[in-house]
Amino acid sequence: MIVRILTEGQYNLPGAYMDELNEIDNELVDVVADEDAEAFARVLRRMLDLVRENGEPVPIEELVESDLVLPEPDITLLEAEEMFVGEGLLPG
Repeated sequence: MIVRILTEGQYNLPGAYMDELNEIDNELVDVVADEDAEAFARVLRRMLDLVRENGEPVPIEELVESDLVLPEPDITLLEAEEMFVGEGLLPG
């Protein structure tokens, strides 16, 4: 799965990490709903680190469509309220 982190680039993340990514996404939905800025920053960092540490960077010169787009690392809780609602970024 190709995952883009806004302002950083794309990563080819093995499918084996999708369940963990989905769990973190669900957690983000909860902390955004609770308007907990500290927890939001911590959980978002876990999500982005999961992709960075386990994904293979896609070379910049390769044009590949992203399957999933994650927010930039410095997104605010207010901005995130529009993204992390309902089922979050990953349905299911």
